[in-house]
Amino acid sequence: MPRAVQLELLDGFQVLPTDFEKADEKYGMLTRGGKTIYRYRVKDYRIYFEKQGDIINVLCVLNKNTFKDFLYRSKWPMSEDQLLQENPKFWQLLESR
Repeated sequence: MPRAVQLELLDGFQVLPTDFEKADEKYGMLTRGGKTIYRYRVKDYRIYFEKQGDIINVLCVLNKNTFKDFLYRSKWPMSEDQLLQENPKFWQLLESR
């Protein structure tokens, strides 16, 4: 990923641990086996991350079109978060990074 894109994403990804203290739908949330992963969109990318105490750990950054196009074309009746958290390949992708 080009450095300019990385800097742009960092600029748009201003997440603090205190953001989770208020109930809001700012982040998508996926859970599996007691592990919670959050999703946040910045421009054409989705950032998948986890909160560990006061630390925000980014797991991966993916181009949003890969997932969005797939879900749009297949017109699943479930939410995107539900589809992702039930797909073992998604969790393997996150754990392999």
